[in-house]
Amino acid sequence: MASKDQIQTTLKEKYGINKNISQPLDKEECEILLNVLNNEPSAVKLVESFAEKNSSLSKNNRNYGTLRSQAEKKLISLQAEYLELEGSVNTLEESKIILDNRKKQLEEERKKLEIEIKSFSSDNENLKAKVQELNSDNEQLIGVNDQLKKENKALKNIVDEIKLKLAIEIKGMLRLEDSEIRKGLVKLFKSTLG
Repeated sequence: MASKDQIQTTLKEKYGINKNISQPLDKEECEILLNVLNNEPSAVKLVESFAEKNSSLSKNNRNYGTLRSQAEKKLISLQAEYLELEGSVNTLEESKIILDNRKKQLEEERKKLEIEIKSFSSDNENLKAKVQELNSDNEQLIGVNDQLKKENKALKNIVDEIKLKLAIEIKGMLRLEDSEIRKGLVKLFKSTLG
């Protein structure tokens, strides 16, 4: 007499009934099933149809399991990529804020520098005008100085001429005999000569 396991093996080999299908049956039910299949060709067709369907479902189940596993792996990969991209976006947004702030600072500094440049340009124009004015004043002063030198020379010549005439006159007076006049003139002569 065969054991339940041997009967299940026979059902599998002869009729394609997997052991996981015949497992809930006890030994007697397995024997009855084997007898029915041995004696009833329509039952064999039915079991073969079930076995074929079971095989097809099993194959589909494996395919769907594989696809599901691949989809889960892809989902995990996509979630990781999404988190990485989200981190990159956050970093870029922070960088953008920093760059926007720096841009505003540079814009303010540029405006200040433009104002300073305009101020320097205005100051430069004022200084050019003052330099021109000073150059003009300097030329006038040079002209006045030259004129004063000429006038000083002329005055010196006049003074020298007066001294000479005075010296000649006094010398002539000193020849006179009046001693008082003589003393006064000597004093005057000494003071004019210097």
